Amino acid sequence: MTISKILFSTLAVSALALAAPASAKIATGSNVSDMTVTDSNGVQHNLSDFAGKKVVLEWTNEGCPYVKKHYSTNNMQKTQAMAKADGAVWLSVISSAPGKQGYKSPAEANAWKEAQNAEVSAIVLDQNGDMGKTFSAKTTPHMYIIDESQTLVYQGAIDDNPSANPATIAGAQNYVLAAMEDLKAGNPVAVSDTPPYGCSVKYKS
Repeated sequence: MTISKILFSTLAVSALALAAPASAKIATGSNVSDMTVTDSNGVQHNLSDFAGKKVVLEWTNEGCPYVKKHYSTNNMQKTQAMAKADGAVWLSVISSAPGKQGYKSPAEANAWKEAQNAEVSAIVLDQNGDMGKTFSAKTTPHMYIIDESQTLVYQGAIDDNPSANPATIAGAQNYVLAAMEDLKAGNPVAVSDTPPYGCSVKYKS
């Protein structure tokens, strides 16, 4: 399963090489007007259907030590649960290509979700890398938040400690939760762009 269609009102979709500059293709503050994706259950989701709700995108790869850091400590699951309690839709995205670390079939993705007790709305399977390259997702994890008006308001790291050591979770600033709190209070997101850290996304060669 993969992305069936990606359309954006302000930006045309084109392939983005891994050697692209660090700046994201979709700038924070851009309107993401329409995106249809297919999840691990074969269900299509259109971003326009989520208008009026916040959407969190999380790029993930089970084999990545940085992903393991956040899941083994339950930090990612707690972040997911808090975001969902605030009414957000949480989409985990797997852009690993077949044969690459982190690739999962639909059944494997669902089994992983169950094993991790992941609090996600759906797992998007992006084996061709179209969605990841459109968003310029570079690492696992790489986080994005889209607000109720379908504007990208945050992109970057999950927190401010770029280590794979689970012990560093304590005391780290969770950028995703901070951004969600800003939105809940009706304020602009104070920290809207941060450098992502983690393993490189295992795109199709």
